[in-house]
Amino acid sequence: MAEGRFELRPVGPYSLAASVRFLEGFAPAAYEGHEEGHLHLAFVADGGEDVAGVCVREEGGVILGEVSGDAGVEVVKRQVERILSLDVDGSAFPEVGRRDPVVGMLQARYPGLRPVCFYSPYEAAAWALIGQRIRIVQAAGIKNRMAEELGPTVEIHGVGQHAFPGPRKLMTLEAFPGLTPRKVEYLRRIAREAAEQKLDAAFLRSLPAQEAFARLEELPGIGPFSSGLILLRGAGSPDVLPTSEPRLGRAVAMAYNLEAPPTPEALQHLAQNWYPYRTWVGLHLRVMLEEETAEITQQAKT
Repeated sequence: MAEGRFELRPVGPYSLAASVRFLEGFAPAAYEGHEEGHLHLAFVADGGEDVAGVCVREEGGVILGEVSGDAGVEVVKRQVERILSLDVDGSAFPEVGRRDPVVGMLQARYPGLRPVCFYSPYEAAAWALIGQRIRIVQAAGIKNRMAEELGPTVEIHGVGQHAFPGPRKLMTLEAFPGLTPRKVEYLRRIAREAAEQKLDAAFLRSLPAQEAFARLEELPGIGPFSSGLILLRGAGSPDVLPTSEPRLGRAVAMAYNLEAPPTPEALQHLAQNWYPYRTWVGLHLRVMLEEETAEITQQAKT
């Protein structure tokens, strides 16, 4: 049982409280706050099947992590750094807001917000497959049950937390309530790719975005929307414009007072001002859209 501590020092604006608020409203995370000011994470560590439990808190601008479980502390530290987008130098992000007043307004509205990623590209890919052609709330329920019934458990401050099953466990999946036989087959194949280290976050981020998308779309059941989810929210690429995300166009129209969502070409042109944080600005826009329309929240209630 590995136990230890680590420190992360954000470069540029960052708020752990903003990360927690985002997770509490993000259906796939199904996150419920625990201790005030703490963020509890349970996941299978990169590169294997070892489970990690982490209590994250902020003290004097430093992010402190307390680790339990089987995974090595350094592996967990790097993974948490990516999950919270703290592996990105955010010192130039305020300049984007000065170039684009709409972005500046969003930064003021959501101070310190950075993307909170899935625990791994593998888990993002699994979520993309689970969620196809069903409502978000249904998909979140299935994913949570898979964690409870198939995944490892780790204690964080004496409370058991379930992690989504690792690739080698998912490779043995024969059936699961709520999943079609095709989804089960696709999940097994995704798990095999992950077990062979073909969904490594650093590798995916090292590729030109279009090459990364093309590689991901060779996976079973993964199309343009899902490949964007995996690269941006699984691998944590900070500067990719998710043009296949339908909510982004609506959010841009709302924020910029446009009569209709922009064409992909117009969106690409507008987003040039967001470099090198196009992923981050896209997140701010979608958070604003959900806060204004409650689209996802209302879907979860129906």
